[in-house]
Amino acid sequence: MAVAAVRDRRPADLDALAAALVEVHRADGYPVEGVAEPRTWLTPPGTLRAWVATLDDAVVGHALAMTAQPAIAAVEAWAQLGGDVATTVVGARLFVAPAGRGHHLGTRLARTLTDWATRHALDVVGDVMVKDTVAIAIYERLGWHRIGSAMHDTGRGDRVPAHLYASRLITAGQYA
Repeated sequence: MAVAAVRDRRPADLDALAAALVEVHRADGYPVEGVAEPRTWLTPPGTLRAWVATLDDAVVGHALAMTAQPAIAAVEAWAQLGGDVATTVVGARLFVAPAGRGHHLGTRLARTLTDWATRHALDVVGDVMVKDTVAIAIYERLGWHRIGSAMHDTGRGDRVPAHLYASRLITAGQYA
């Protein structure tokens, strides 16, 4: 039986993660940007913490938390709803390579991110492309709330629809 786990990302994981990211893009079209420079995309400015999913010690997935920056649509939506950006992080770069699927590693990565933020009294926001229905289902199963929608700029002159999520509600009934 395969052994699946989530642990902190190490610098030595980046080559395997870059290869997995290219594979995920080929299979699913995720991410919509960053595949030309996967190591750079996996290590954005403001990274606070990053995790990997492993299957029998092979790196097959990834998630990270980064600082909340006002130019990020989910951060803007959260602030407009009254969220405190100073105690908010962005959940990002969540993916599981085809070889790691079927072991609930996407859910485990998202839960690890959410639990880490909760332990540090932080809220998590993020965006998910509308086409990425598996990721949407994971966040919603974990109790995240849709706080809006936006058009995500791919950096190549086109935009794709995305839903914006937050790990908690500010006030019940505030979201449509």
